[in-house]
Amino acid sequence: MDLYSRKQRWKLVLAAVAMLIVGASLWYSNRMVDGIRAEERRKVKLWAEAVQNRADLVNYTETLFERLREEERKKVRLWAEAMLRLVNSTDDDLSFYLSVVSDNTTVPVIITDAKGDVKFHRNLPEDIASDPMRLSEEVKSMQREPIEITVLDQKQYLYYKDSKVFTELQEVMDGIIRSFISETVMSTAAVPVIYTDSTRKTIIEYSNIDAATMKDSLAMQDRLAAMEKANPPIAVQLPGKGKHWIFYEESLVITQLRYFPYVQLLILGLFLLVAYALFSIFRNAEQNQVWVGMAKETAHQLGTPLSSLMAWMELLRTKGVDPEALNEMRKDVDRLEVITERFSKIGSSPDLLPEKLYYTLRATVLYLRPRLPARATIEVTTPEDTELMAPLNRALFSWVIENLIRNAVDAMEGQGSLTIMMIPDGTHIHVDITDTGKGIPPSQQRTVFQPGFTTKKRGWGLGLSLSKRIIEQYHGGRIFVKSSSPGKGTTFRITLDRA
Repeated sequence: MDLYSRKQRWKLVLAAVAMLIVGASLWYSNRMVDGIRAEERRKVKLWAEAVQNRADLVNYTETLFERLREEERKKVRLWAEAMLRLVNSTDDDLSFYLSVVSDNTTVPVIITDAKGDVKFHRNLPEDIASDPMRLSEEVKSMQREPIEITVLDQKQYLYYKDSKVFTELQEVMDGIIRSFISETVMSTAAVPVIYTDSTRKTIIEYSNIDAATMKDSLAMQDRLAAMEKANPPIAVQLPGKGKHWIFYEESLVITQLRYFPYVQLLILGLFLLVAYALFSIFRNAEQNQVWVGMAKETAHQLGTPLSSLMAWMELLRTKGVDPEALNEMRKDVDRLEVITERFSKIGSSPDLLPEKLYYTLRATVLYLRPRLPARATIEVTTPEDTELMAPLNRALFSWVIENLIRNAVDAMEGQGSLTIMMIPDGTHIHVDITDTGKGIPPSQQRTVFQPGFTTKKRGWGLGLSLSKRIIEQYHGGRIFVKSSSPGKGTTFRITLDRA
């Protein structure tokens, strides 16, 4: 028991050290990941502020453009007023009005009569101004409300549109908005980003996200909900486009780093598991070689004095020694022969022959009964069919039964009853050995078959280990603790195939 207890203590110590190493590794890895996550969040916050500042700049630029557009409208109205004064005024000094009219070199203007015929135009491309049909189409393209003017009691209409300079500026503005979306929001983001409209359902742009997720509407909505939960979305008001939303979350690198310690420990655990399995296989093979070598050497060492004893018995018989004494000596010599045979069969494939199981059990009990304490009673329950057969190596199987009986007698401290019962079960036969001993604690019921486990002060802890090897490896059966109650007793069960 001391050896087994020490082994258990060492296992607990090693398990505690392993858990300490794992805990320290996870703590350090999580601390490192938290530091990287905090740094990334700081960068993302700066990126979000940059996005908002850029959006504010775009909106401010649009405000300037709107003011410029209004100034052009005022300029056109002033120009129209100047034209009207030039036509209708009787004032001799018209230099101011001429200056106003001549200063308009950018705003396209067309004046038509009430019927829509073009009377005057200014700042139009030459190819349009020289073609009456294209000139009429240009009037229709000027969508702004015309200014009504009266010249010599006749109504005329002044049409105009944004100047070429303003149109070019508007194209620049559209380019700024596109640049804002594609570069500021998407290209400069090191994290997964989704750019939506005001409904938060229509995706305008996305970056660093699997395309398959974006094709699945349900998966996309789930992703948006997860992003919103991780970080509040950024609201962006763009000119002519309304309020848009920018959703973002931690980068894939942070996610991978978070799970990296667990993956690393899993791989390390698998490696250690495989290494331990290989080590156990080689260790067991080495133990088997030692076990077999020791058993065969024991059989060899017993053979020499056994032969000598048999010769001495023959000599004593010729000397006229009491035949009853010689008969008892013969029984002990036969027993030594059985023991020698058992040890010689360890390590080799034993021959299994159909044996009547009941009679094998009974013969083993009959041999042991006079050699056990008188207060320990042993009974083999007679089954309904005493002819039930199982493939056995009789010498080795009897060894198992002897080990179980001796252990049971020790557990009963030499006083109690022991019952052996055969139970047919389809293609199998169960052999239950029940004692009235002190029982086995639940924590030890799986370890009683391990080498070195024993409750005896002078025991080696090999009997049950040897029994398990004989039943499971040589007979292809099973042996286990069926039940045990402290203070009430234990039942061992052996399961064999029927012959």
